[in-house]
Amino acid sequence: MPTYVCTVPAGRLSSEQKARVASEITRVHNEVTGAQTFFAQVIINEVPAGNYFIGGKPLREDQIFINGQIRAGRSAIDRARLLRGLHNCVAAAANAEAASVWVYLIDLPPRDMIEYGHVLPEPGSEKEWLNSLPAGDRERMIKAGQ
Repeated sequence: MPTYVCTVPAGRLSSEQKARVASEITRVHNEVTGAQTFFAQVIINEVPAGNYFIGGKPLREDQIFINGQIRAGRSAIDRARLLRGLHNCVAAAANAEAASVWVYLIDLPPRDMIEYGHVLPEPGSEKEWLNSLPAGDRERMIKAGQ
């Protein structure tokens, strides 16, 4: 359900840090929202030198940008917890200063999202939705999160 795209300068993260970032983003999303971990998609894009700009100038300082697309319908409190949790976990996993980690959350109506071949449920109705799916689809999803 959520897709988190992490944009970093090429070479900024080691393989271990990439894995930690993905694991921590997935953990925080699960803890805050209750959504199963198999829905979390984390993509790490490395941007070559000279292709990342802030203020119209080539990047001169450390920078990690997280663009999270999540289902609309979460409370303001949960969104704030998610935003802060993502910021903190990425900074720790990447050994980055707080000021160098930017996080944006974008709400998408669940009816505008298809994953695993099915239109997504409203927040809070994941269990019923999952139980209504064909057994093969449920097994595939659960296996992806293990």
